[in-house]
Amino acid sequence: MATTTVPAQRGPDVQQNRPSRKRWWGEVGWRYVVAAVAIVYAVWPIVYILSASLAERGTLTGSNRLFGEISPNNYASLADTYFWTWLGNTLFIATTTAVGTVLMGAAAAYAFSRFRFRGRRTGLIALLIVQMFPQLLAFVAIFLLLLVLGDVWPVLGLNSQVALIMVYLGGALGVNTFLMYGFFNTVPKELDEAAKIDGASHAQIYWTIILRLVVPILAVVALLSFISTFSDFLLAKLILQSESQWTLGVGLYGWVSDQLSANWGLFTAGAMIGAIPIVAIFLFLQRYIVSGLTAGSVKG
Repeated sequence: MATTTVPAQRGPDVQQNRPSRKRWWGEVGWRYVVAAVAIVYAVWPIVYILSASLAERGTLTGSNRLFGEISPNNYASLADTYFWTWLGNTLFIATTTAVGTVLMGAAAAYAFSRFRFRGRRTGLIALLIVQMFPQLLAFVAIFLLLLVLGDVWPVLGLNSQVALIMVYLGGALGVNTFLMYGFFNTVPKELDEAAKIDGASHAQIYWTIILRLVVPILAVVALLSFISTFSDFLLAKLILQSESQWTLGVGLYGWVSDQLSANWGLFTAGAMIGAIPIVAIFLFLQRYIVSGLTAGSVKG
């Protein structure tokens, strides 16, 4: 008895299930193009500065060939300058300012968010108004104020890193407090009430519960404060007068301020090393920035 084999019916053609090339470019492909352009746009200046730092006679002109000359002399020459002193001063000022901004801003934001007291609304409005005026408008007032304070307390006068930190803290307190105030309001107050029932004080609630839930905004404020302080030039140039007290931005500017004797090789080498702390702190705080706020803290 002969058997007849019936060919199995094929399903829809695989090619029909696959998105066409035109559709892929329309939905996904263009994103790769935009990402590639953005990467090139961001990396090109870094590559150019790195090439100039490795050239013994590095310049920033268009005739400088990329990596046409590779020499570590510019990096080695930094040891003969105040560069490492400037970098240490900048790290100290930026770190102290970032920590102080986070602590002071978080405490003020917690008070405005959780407590009800006379003048609370007026204080919030004052913080909002203060943000409208840039700190740079107070140059003359800051200079005269520190000039007078220096006669009484030299540590708070001109050419003092402590005075510069105080100026940074005063300028950043308003905007950061208002920023964290909105974030503190998103933390459920039921957590505070539950902790009070268990006998926790306001200090225990603040340090052990609230601050742990608002780590993302604390990381953002610390990062922004550190970067703005690290890269600041105008206030540091105004207050710090002696070369040993300069920050990195003021010191690097001094190497290229005179066009006749501009040392772009040292400038670019110092700029490459100075960028490392910014990248490091961003990578360290990135996991806090992208993390959730109160995931799993409240049931129901």
